[in-house]
Amino acid sequence: MKRNMLLTLAVLVSMGITASTTLPLKGTVVSPTDKNIQYIGRICFDNPERPRFTFPGVQINACFTGTSLKLIAKPKSGYFMAQIDDAEAFKVALTGERDSVVTLATALPSSAHTIRLMYVVEGYDLKPSFWGFLLDEGATLLPPPALPDRTIEFIGNSITCGYGNESVLPADHFEYETENHYFSYAQLTARALQARAHVVARSGIGVYRCYGGPKEGTPENVMTTEYEYTNLYDRSEQWDFSRYQPQVVCINLGTNDLSTNNYDVTLLKAAYKRFLRQVRGHNPKAKIVFLCGSMLNGKELDIARQTMNEVVDEARKGGDTEVYRFDFTPANGSLKYGADWHPSVWQHQLMAAELTAFLRSLMQWF
Repeated sequence: MKRNMLLTLAVLVSMGITASTTLPLKGTVVSPTDKNIQYIGRICFDNPERPRFTFPGVQINACFTGTSLKLIAKPKSGYFMAQIDDAEAFKVALTGERDSVVTLATALPSSAHTIRLMYVVEGYDLKPSFWGFLLDEGATLLPPPALPDRTIEFIGNSITCGYGNESVLPADHFEYETENHYFSYAQLTARALQARAHVVARSGIGVYRCYGGPKEGTPENVMTTEYEYTNLYDRSEQWDFSRYQPQVVCINLGTNDLSTNNYDVTLLKAAYKRFLRQVRGHNPKAKIVFLCGSMLNGKELDIARQTMNEVVDEARKGGDTEVYRFDFTPANGSLKYGADWHPSVWQHQLMAAELTAFLRSLMQWF
C-alpha cells in the first residue's frame, strides 16, 4: 500500500497536478479553526479563519480520512513542502495571482493518513496565510500526531532560512524558487533529533547591523527588534513567549554584521550582550548556544569567534552558566555553493550533522 501511495505522489508531481486551481470546491472544507489541526511556529491568529505567518519553518499538521487532500491558502503565498504519511516530502507552489487550491494527494488508500506541511521560504513580501484543507466528501480530521517533547528555537539569517540552497551556482541571486528551509541545517537537525522547532530568521539580518548597512548599525530592522514580533516586518502583534518555551535556543547571527568591511566590533559585542539578555529574559530555563558559520572566513571569522567567545565567557562569569558556543566548519567550496555563495544543500547536511552531534551531547538527547 505504501508503494502505491509513493507512486501516486510521484505521478501527481510529474503530471503537474500539484499546480493550483480555482475551480469550485467539491468535498469537505476544513476550517483553520478545526481543533485537530496542529500548528508549529510563530503564527498570528488575529483572524482565526486566515492565520498568517512570515517566518520559514511554520508547520501545519493533521491526520485525515479519505483518499485525497487539497491545501487552501492565500494566492501567491509561496512555497511549502508537503509529506503524506511516510512518503518523501515534495514541494508545493502557490505562485499565481489566483492560485488558492493545491492538490496534495489523490487516489490514496481509503484509510487514515497524516499530512505534514511546512512553509519553506521567507514570506515577508508574500504575506502568506492558511485557509484550510479540502477533503473527500464526508471525510474528517482525526486527532493530530503527538508533538515531540524536545523543543528548539533557531534564530538566524539567510543561512538558517536556506537561502539559495537549491541552486548550485554561486553567481545566482536570491529567488524564492531556490530557497528551501526544509533542507536547511536547522530543520535537518530538528528531524535528526526528533524535536520540534520554532524559527525566527530572515536574510540579511544582523544583531546590530543588517547586510550593507551603516557602520553605526540599523536598529530598526535588526534581530533585537524583530525577535519581539509574531511576523516579520509586521508589528501588529507582539509574540507571546509563553506559547513556546524551547529547551535550547540556537543563535546563528553575525555574518551580516561583519559584511562589506564596514563594521564596529565594539558595537557588535554590545549588541550580542543585549540580545543574550533579551533571549534569556524570554527563555529563562533554556540553554542558549551561539553558533558561528559557515560563510565567514579570514579576519571576519576570527572576529566573530572571538567576540562570541568573550560574550559567552562574560555571561558565564556573571552567573548565566547555560550559555554555550559552537562553530560550524567554514565552507570552502568542496561541497559546492548555493546562490550568492550561500551553503549548498550538501553544506547544510554537513552543518546539520555537526550541530546534531553537539546538541545530542549537550541536551543528552539519545
